[in-house]
Amino acid sequence: MDSRLLHYFVMLAEELHFGRAAQRLCISQPPLSVAIRQLEEQLGAQLFERSSRGVRLTAAGEHLQSRARQLLALSRQAAQEARDIAGGTRGHLRLGFVGSSLYRGLPQALAQMQRTHPDVRVDMLEANSAEQLLGVQQLRLDVALVHSIQPPEGIASRLIASEPFVACLPADHALARAPAVDLTQLKGERLILFSSLVSPAYHQRIYEMCQAHGFAPEVRHEVRHWLSVIALVSLGQGVAVVPSALQRVGLPGLVFRPLAGAHPPSEMLAMWRREPDNPLVQALLEHLRQAVQSLP
Repeated sequence: MDSRLLHYFVMLAEELHFGRAAQRLCISQPPLSVAIRQLEEQLGAQLFERSSRGVRLTAAGEHLQSRARQLLALSRQAAQEARDIAGGTRGHLRLGFVGSSLYRGLPQALAQMQRTHPDVRVDMLEANSAEQLLGVQQLRLDVALVHSIQPPEGIASRLIASEPFVACLPADHALARAPAVDLTQLKGERLILFSSLVSPAYHQRIYEMCQAHGFAPEVRHEVRHWLSVIALVSLGQGVAVVPSALQRVGLPGLVFRPLAGAHPPSEMLAMWRREPDNPLVQALLEHLRQAVQSLP
């Protein structure tokens, strides 16, 4: 049904007078009469009884009156929601993330997003970088927070955080009190490393850092999560080279020491589809930028 005709019908049903209803609608009376006849023809039902004594609703008209009000209210609500979504103040955001992002400002960014966008629902999926990127390409994710990886065609990216790698050692390790650790000092140590299947980029980066210092690391364990890496270190199962953000975890039995010399950084990037544009992605990225800047 034409919402304009329903609107005219509701006005007349409230006034039960063509002249007053037309005045409220800011139209003349003839177009209102034509509109009511059109609606009755579309429905195949008489909605008003007209007589010298005035206008009154038929049984069909009384039934339609309450439903028409509901339909018009839903229509107004849907139109407002569409405007809100287009303006980035309402909607649904599907976010992929790697575990280390929880220590790189993501919780703070989500808290701020909830305050500024209370009508936005954010669904989160923890996955490795490759899985997230596939999710973005297949329209299952709107934005992905990934480790350093080259975005494919059609995918936009932005650097969110860049920080140094540090040595992660058991608290009783011989190097625990050193001001800095040279990677050559880890030669012969049992290294706990991020799985090459989960994050080949990180695995390869750390492996190459060791090779650049003249040794191939003795990999003791390969795990799927950074928290598993540092947990095994705290249990005395080996040492690790990790992003400095993991110092914020607060796990006991660990010591973090800077690496001596120059090394490639640990990076976290956001990736999303270039088309169609989603204003909620840009809102989240801005909150992430602010959250990362405010981290200690």
